[in-house]
Amino acid sequence: MRVYADNAATTKLSPAAKEAMLPYFDEIYGNPSTLYTLGQEAAEHLLACRTEIAQLIGAADPREIVFTSGGSEADNQAIISAAMNGARKGKKHLISTKFEHHAVLHTLDKLSRQGFDVTLLDVHENGVVRVEDVAAAIREDTALVSVMFANNEIGTIQPIRAIGALCRERGIPFHTDAVQAVGHVPVDVQEMNIDLLSCSAHKFHGPRGVGFLYAKRGIPLTSIIEGGAQERGKRGGTENTPAIAGMAAALREAVDHMAANTEKVTRLRETLISGLSTIEHARLNGDREQRVPGTVNFCFEGIEGESLLLLLDRKGIAASSGSACTSGSLDPSHVLLALGLPHEVAHGSLRLSVGEYNTDAEMAYIVENVRQVVAYLRSISPVWDELETGARPHLI
Repeated sequence: MRVYADNAATTKLSPAAKEAMLPYFDEIYGNPSTLYTLGQEAAEHLLACRTEIAQLIGAADPREIVFTSGGSEADNQAIISAAMNGARKGKKHLISTKFEHHAVLHTLDKLSRQGFDVTLLDVHENGVVRVEDVAAAIREDTALVSVMFANNEIGTIQPIRAIGALCRERGIPFHTDAVQAVGHVPVDVQEMNIDLLSCSAHKFHGPRGVGFLYAKRGIPLTSIIEGGAQERGKRGGTENTPAIAGMAAALREAVDHMAANTEKVTRLRETLISGLSTIEHARLNGDREQRVPGTVNFCFEGIEGESLLLLLDRKGIAASSGSACTSGSLDPSHVLLALGLPHEVAHGSLRLSVGEYNTDAEMAYIVENVRQVVAYLRSISPVWDELETGARPHLI
């Protein structure tokens, strides 16, 4: 059996998205910035996609949607824009959390080297940011608060509406990296008091290499890609109309079927949690309830996550030891370290992220094979021997 359980890394293209993309390769292939009919037809379709996406996330105006190459670019542009806007007003303090995606953390690190003061909040053992911690960190010179909607490694959902309300009350722009949330849980930028939101299509069965940044009207954006005047001067480069059409179709399908998908995927997730929890000295990372439907992250004491992944792959199971963007690193997950886990425990992590295409039989297959592989790795592990003989204490 082959089982794909890494949907938080990427998802397969849905038939609806593929079908929506096809006309743009040989029929509506004009450059939407041109004046002739073929180009203007493409521009009309581009506006239709922009309008639909705006409606699907509760935006007030299609002009609040800026198309990007994905979530990382959208994160970069949102944070840099807010920082530059703040600097012009003498505000150079930025707030985020310790377990953000590296697209956020690395951008903040770059800004810190340029003279900005960055505060990274703790996320505590349950993987959820506390609103009171955000409130306590706000200063007179705070230019931005950026808190991810749902964590990409452990799947925990943050109190976005409450944080947004706090920021709105204090007059501070609020950005959320919603790459793991859009298409999976309800998102309404107006109701949730969101000023800036990042999204990537390939997380909800759209194509790779395309995403968008929502920026509430009145928030100036700094272009981080110089070139032409596309996207109303906010992002240079000819728009990728086939991918944008696929993204709009995939998001429409995801939103339309969200209730049914949530019910099914949550059931699959609970099967995994219940089954893997029976393995001794195993730990579920993050709050059990306050999480996206499909993501599960476990640590198994006495083993290395990389070995676990390789052996699962030999059994046909595609999974991850953390973020796919850093899976080549031997360092333990910064997300798990932010939860307070010791390095030796964080090294033995496994992320399983399932979707609506997965089945109950696949979940049973995963549980049985993870149990077998963990037992095998422990049987050849000198660390496990030390734990079992009492030479060192168990940490889980």
